[in-house]
Amino acid sequence: MIWVYRIIFLPALLLASPYYLWRMRRRGGYGEAFWQRLGRTVPLPPKRPGVRRIWLQAVSVGEMLAIGPLLEAIKREGGMEVFLTTTTSTGYQLAKEKYPALTVGIGYFPLDFWWASERAWWRVQPDLCILMEGERWPEHVRQAECHGVPVLSVNARLSDRSYRRSMQFAPFVLALSRGITRLLCASKGDEQRFKAIGFPAERLQTTGNLKLDVEIPLLGEADRAKLRKEVGLGDGLVLLGSSTWPGEEKALIAALQEARGKGLDVSLLIVPRHAERREELRELLAETGLSFHFRSAGVAPRVVDVAIGDTTGELRKLTQLADLVFVGKSLAPHDGGQTPVEAAILEKPLLHGPHMTNFRDIIRGLTDAGAVRKVETHEDLVREAVEYLRFPAKRAKLSSSAHAWHEANRGATERTLAVVRELLAKRVS
Repeated sequence: MIWVYRIIFLPALLLASPYYLWRMRRRGGYGEAFWQRLGRTVPLPPKRPGVRRIWLQAVSVGEMLAIGPLLEAIKREGGMEVFLTTTTSTGYQLAKEKYPALTVGIGYFPLDFWWASERAWWRVQPDLCILMEGERWPEHVRQAECHGVPVLSVNARLSDRSYRRSMQFAPFVLALSRGITRLLCASKGDEQRFKAIGFPAERLQTTGNLKLDVEIPLLGEADRAKLRKEVGLGDGLVLLGSSTWPGEEKALIAALQEARGKGLDVSLLIVPRHAERREELRELLAETGLSFHFRSAGVAPRVVDVAIGDTTGELRKLTQLADLVFVGKSLAPHDGGQTPVEAAILEKPLLHGPHMTNFRDIIRGLTDAGAVRKVETHEDLVREAVEYLRFPAKRAKLSSSAHAWHEANRGATERTLAVVRELLAKRVS
């Protein structure tokens, strides 16, 4: 089956290359390490006796942030070192900023073509491979099988879309995933989906979501005040649109105007999912007559109506300024949703649309805990946002429920580390 994948990979890559080259050029930052995509990894030190090398692949910013507790736990454990790779330029930038002291090297993941993958494998020589969430690259897994190296899929999950596709092509998916030693599922729902596809029960285990173990550095009062001033926010309430997509910003602007019409002192903070949409947002805001400032332009010269956080890796900090958070990519026509985890950990009252399929189990848990409020339409968002901005007690109830939910769902890091120990012990023996 792997030969079928290898044969179709290059034609598929050639067909898709114009789109991905356009995205790479638009987002920037890829030219620096292009040859790593072809298997020429960053120079790594020789392997040390008694130290096991782990190759950990995390695709982008969200996964990079999630692996922090695991990297720290591996470092504390000793006897292990991590080579960390990523796929996106933003993920690479974040890894270089956060994890040099916790890794033996940081680089880009090679193309999943046999020549590039094999070349990278001979350079890295790992004892264990860890793939985050939806990363299940057939050639990478095949190389692990050829080298006798176990593969661990952590925080493993299946979105609705991935699940439907996997069910349609279950025999093909199972054949290409044969080399995955264990799938550590983010939730019981994900485990059931993998079972339905046909993954053997003995290879599945629910360990929980690593993202719930993340420790978010809290800003002190002085730092929060400084950040508010830098982005141009006044002293009133802050409505945050977290990782928004097109159309959602318009609804948030309407909520801001409605809230102000009712006499509330409130500002809007928008953090778009894709920072390169800044010109689109600039045009939208210019039509409203509201004052605005983009974080990427530096320190705001004055207080504005709308602040735009169009920088990478600052969502956690900016979320700490919010009094109410709307989770993006959750209103029609969008589907999937962005993560509500960080805002919940920070005990922020949360609103979300009906389309949170990528975080179904998390949203179900938050809903059962009484920590979120669902809005069905753009009009509902406007109405509910104003309602929660008007009444502090309603916001406080969501916040306390979010705290209780978070405390009840921690511990995935230690459960994951236990499996890492088990698989490395078997390889040593």
